[in-house]
Order: sequence, then structure tokens, then C-alpha cells
Amino acid sequence: MNYPEQRMSPAAAPARIGQGTAVEQSRAVAEVQAAIVVAQQCPRDINAAIAEMRQSCTQPFLAERAFFRYSRGSGTITGASVHLARELARCWGNIQYGLVEMRRDDEFGQSEMQAFAWDVEKNSRNSSTFIVPHKRDQKGGPKQLTDMRDIYENNANNGARRVREAIFAILPPWFVEEAKQLCNKTLQDGGGKPLPQRIADAIRAFEGVGVTQDRIETKLGRPSGKWTEHDVAQLLVAFQSINRGEVTADEEFPLPRVTADEIAKQAAAPASAPAGEQGEPGSTEWPEAAQPGSGAR
Repeated sequence: MNYPEQRMSPAAAPARIGQGTAVEQSRAVAEVQAAIVVAQQCPRDINAAIAEMRQSCTQPFLAERAFFRYSRGSGTITGASVHLARELARCWGNIQYGLVEMRRDDEFGQSEMQAFAWDVEKNSRNSSTFIVPHKRDQKGGPKQLTDMRDIYENNANNGARRVREAIFAILPPWFVEEAKQLCNKTLQDGGGKPLPQRIADAIRAFEGVGVTQDRIETKLGRPSGKWTEHDVAQLLVAFQSINRGEVTADEEFPLPRVTADEIAKQAAAPASAPAGEQGEPGSTEWPEAAQPGSGAR
């Protein structure tokens, strides 16, 4: 049976293209061609890239921002952050990455975004297109965003996670894993400070955000005198995540639950000392410069 011939017609192009648009199109094409040529003429030195990655991961500034934590359901999700991904892309070289807002629909309250990472030398590219609702999750339900700055920040925060995954998708897995191990080691070393001093600094820092020592000890399951370098390193990751707003202090260090029986027993128990003679919580004498809330972060 013979079917009539069907022809595919190209998608309709805009009837009129402004001069600025035409210039931008030509510039984008030329930029891509130039990036490929430069990458081919200046290929990466893998040994130099590894050496630079190792040097970067020994810096506390990067190690403290190399990991993230946030709560999901009854658990906590942790992993390598976009800050580490960007630094590894810089060390590896000949990589382009970015986030583009392709379309904003204020009527439906959403933006269409694209995150990408491109190894120009190997011509390996990873990209994802996704929809970001103009909403922010909060207790009591999501909040609709109408302020332009809020929408921009919401798009950037959602896009950063996709950019991170796009970069990690084109980097060699062994390169990423070694970087994570080195950053963990840098956190555990603590810049050469003795472990007792780092424990004391951690306790004071958490007191500045309203987390007491007993809550930290309950979380770790042991008193501060038995904390290890790994414990302090994980506390630093949690503290940075709290400061960035990825997780709240109450989510990371839940308040102890008091049962009805405990309240009844406490009410029925006689007072053990007259008013004014009981020790006040948090009465440990600290040096003036090290008082909680004095600037430790």
C-alpha cells in the first residue's frame, strides 16, 4: 500500500531578529568554536591538575565548605557541596559550567532552568532542564514568592544543586573521591590545633547558635571528653550547614523529649534546696574573650 509522501517542515523562525540578538548569536557561536580550539591547543596536564587539587584540599577554607547536610524525613542527607565541585572543575581545567534561566512564567509562578557542565577538551557534556516553582518550603506549607530578589535567590539555590551534579558527572570519579578524602582529613587535622582546644571551640561556637553541650553529647552518644577528631570534623560540617540555612539547629540536635510521667514526678518531688541556692545552668567560668556569643562562629 502506497502512502502519500510526508515532508517535515522546519520550525518557524522569528519573523524579525534585532541587531542585538543577531550579534549575540554570532558571538555565542564564535565563543564555542574558540573554546574548542583553545582546549585542543592547550590540553590539560593531569599530573598538574592532581597536584593543584591536593593543594586546594589541604586549605581549611575549602574543606569547611566542601560538604553539606540537610534533613529529609527522619534522616540527614550529606555529600560534597557545589563549592567543592567548582574548585575541582577549576583544577581539572578546560571545563565550562553554568546555570541559565531559559524562561520565566509569572502567570504560573515558575521558571524553566538549565544547568550544564561541559568538558571542552573531551567534548563530554552533561545538562539538565528543570522547572523551579516560585515557592519556598517552610513550616506550615510552601510560601509563594513574588519579590524579584526572592525569585532569583530561589532559582539560584535550586540550580546550584544541578550544577554540582553536572560537574561531578563529567569529572573522573577517582579525582572527586580523592578530593573528598583529603578534605575530610583536613577537617580532622583541624589546622594543627590540639584536639581539646578544638572541642572547646566547637562547644562555644554551638552555644552561640543556641545549642548546648548536652544536646551535642546526646547527638554523638558520648561525653565531650571522649570525642574524636572525626566527631569534631562532623560537628564543623553541621555548624557550617546551620549557618548556611541548609538545616536548623533543632533538626540537627533535637531537643530532649519530656514525658508526662517525668513532669508528674518532678512536680511531686520535694525541693532539694531553697530558692537562690541552686546552681544556674551554664555557669562555667569562661575567659571574657571566649564567652558564648562573643563573635565565635
